[in-house]
Amino acid sequence: MTSETSETSEIPLIHGPTAAAPGHRRHSRPRWNKVPEITVYFWVIKVLCTTVGETAADLLNEKAGLGLTGVSLLMSVLLAAVLVVQFRTSAYRAGVYWLAVALISVVGTLISDNLTDNMGVPLETSTTVFAIVLAVVFAAWYRSEHTLSIHSIDTVRRESYYWLAVLFTFALGTAAGDLVSERMNLGYWLSAGLFALAIGAVAVAHFALGLDAVWSFWIAYVLTRPLGASVGDYLSQPTNGGGLGLGTVVTSALFLAVILGLVVFLAVTRRDVTEPEPQHS
Repeated sequence: MTSETSETSEIPLIHGPTAAAPGHRRHSRPRWNKVPEITVYFWVIKVLCTTVGETAADLLNEKAGLGLTGVSLLMSVLLAAVLVVQFRTSAYRAGVYWLAVALISVVGTLISDNLTDNMGVPLETSTTVFAIVLAVVFAAWYRSEHTLSIHSIDTVRRESYYWLAVLFTFALGTAAGDLVSERMNLGYWLSAGLFALAIGAVAVAHFALGLDAVWSFWIAYVLTRPLGASVGDYLSQPTNGGGLGLGTVVTSALFLAVILGLVVFLAVTRRDVTEPEPQHS
């Protein structure tokens, strides 16, 4: 699982062509990829969603009065409902896709928080467990499909692996981010800078040193979670706690508004839609 086929070597971190992935039966009808093209818009919305995942989880836990477990169940039900809609779509739909990402960001955060706060699992343990589970998901995905490329999420099985991997990237990013910020005691702003530098290092390794595009993508995907969480905490937490004191309501509403604007823009312009290639039997 350390190398990809020729398909993956051509998939850049930011933008790349659609290619038919190996290891699956070809059909006469073209199949639409269910994941957006990897552009700057993708990464901006992804970071914004991770920020909302952090602040919204805190907001619901504090204001809804359901407790951490109750909020987790509620958000899991909402996520399941949106994923049903996502799986039923025949192609990428910006509104449905990014709503699923925003909800899975909240659920992934809550999974990590439940283990830490309700069950007392050390962050070192949860980070290790999530990393192992994510590796198992990737191994099963690769063994089944012979690729981890997101440019060919065009079957139910591939989409199932994709969303399962996304869920555990958020859970892993939450646990790892909390571990770094708490153990190193860097504060929100310095933590955000540290994770931004790590993402920059991945980009340099990919574009300058030839790091595999698929692994570059997934490493960056994990790292954007603690980056967004650090930004969200910095904006929402009180000034005496190292934040700007905007609160979870204002921060969540602000970022949701920006996400909504970008998603509407993409839905109208279709700039991140990958055109299918005809596949012949």
